[in-house]
Amino acid sequence: MARKKKILPLIKDDPWLADFTEAIEGRHADATRKIDELTGGTGRLTDFANAHHYYGLHHLPDGRGWVFREWAPNATDICLIGDFNNWRECQPYRLKSTGYGNWEITLPERGLAHGQLYKLLVRWPDGQGERIPAYATRVVQDEQTKIFSAQVWAPEEPYRFTCSFRLSCRSRRLGRLVS
Repeated sequence: MARKKKILPLIKDDPWLADFTEAIEGRHADATRKIDELTGGTGRLTDFANAHHYYGLHHLPDGRGWVFREWAPNATDICLIGDFNNWRECQPYRLKSTGYGNWEITLPERGLAHGQLYKLLVRWPDGQGERIPAYATRVVQDEQTKIFSAQVWAPEEPYRFTCSFRLSCRSRRLGRLVS
């Protein structure tokens, strides 16, 4: 007995789309595959969208240092380079693979400082290159060379927002203009 193919509700609910069933189902399958790839099969895109809470450079609480994580599935070796090591790779700044394309390093408090510049030196099977981390929270450009680098951003006094997120600064200004 042949199994009846499940029809997408979009197509079932709109008969005008029947002629486009194959194209719609193909795009739906592509989107589903991409969601599975991005979410590791959980289907929760919020986990993917909030990856910046895990990846990138994070200052640990209570002065316990720094943690840096990067997802680089094709990398064979990764090292942090920057002002702190004269842009040369050295063992204390080499990341360790934690599996599934994830790389991580934990550094002591004195290992990095606010304002320092950094990049990744990434090696892969056929070569190597300097890369700005995918989850860098601050990137600056050198005025002379025009080269971009990530920057450690951990000021002693963090910026304090003056507007609530429920009522943005812009909507307050617009409210003043209208009233």
